[in-house]
Amino acid sequence: MSNNKPFGARLRSAMDARGPLCVGIDPHAHLLDAWGLPDTAEGLAAFTYGVVDALADRVAVFKPQSAFFERFGSAGIAVLEQATIQLREAGALVIIDAKRGDIGTTMAGYASAYLAEKGPLACDALTVSPYLGFGSLQPAIDEARAAGAGLFVLALTSNPEGPQFQSARTADGVTVAGAVLDGLRELNADADDLGSFGAVVGATISSTAENLDINGPLLAPGLGAQGGTAEGLTKVFGAAVRNVVPSSSREILAAGPNPTALQEAAARTNDAYRTVLGY
Repeated sequence: MSNNKPFGARLRSAMDARGPLCVGIDPHAHLLDAWGLPDTAEGLAAFTYGVVDALADRVAVFKPQSAFFERFGSAGIAVLEQATIQLREAGALVIIDAKRGDIGTTMAGYASAYLAEKGPLACDALTVSPYLGFGSLQPAIDEARAAGAGLFVLALTSNPEGPQFQSARTADGVTVAGAVLDGLRELNADADDLGSFGAVVGATISSTAENLDINGPLLAPGLGAQGGTAEGLTKVFGAAVRNVVPSSSREILAAGPNPTALQEAAARTNDAYRTVLGY
């Protein structure tokens, strides 16, 4: 699929048209069981395509978690590949949550797989890890620019272990999280509306002193079953709240397998975020 516009511009258009909701596709074993499906590659396929069929033409953004597909080996990856194609053909954007991070040609290999226009897992954006140094992301940045794709870089995650690294100070005195946000702000400096290089900022971090105005999207996992609320987004993100991509998974997926119930859960959640984020 050819990207005629940069990811940031396509993301803004999609959220304007369909609302800001990002549906996480996280096929946990317990969710497969709740849908009456076996914890097998066949169960994974039935679950994933059930979500795609119900929501692909209604929701702006989807975020499949690669790990839950990888655990079934090549059969699981094939489901992720086909689901990504189907979602994009329906006009949705796909962020593959793989949190890749490496250096040099290895990082270039990941970028080629996920970000290149004709890559086997070509998606609209990829989550990446900056903890080998922000500069280690350059091959992915270059590939994303060339393909009109985007990146979401880990910055302020809500897991309790995160502050050990993210709140640590660099030699310049800024926090590691602050340095990541500074790097993203620089990448997005020339974007007219919304840049293509975003940050991952947990919706349950309560608040932060970091400047989240990076002129780029802010992927906010942790909403719904993990405790984050639509109303709490303003407290966390402040003036940058309109650039938030609110991600919810179990809150919506638990409504399945009935497609109408999935659609109603997604619409209800989307409406709540529309109100808070101003869509």
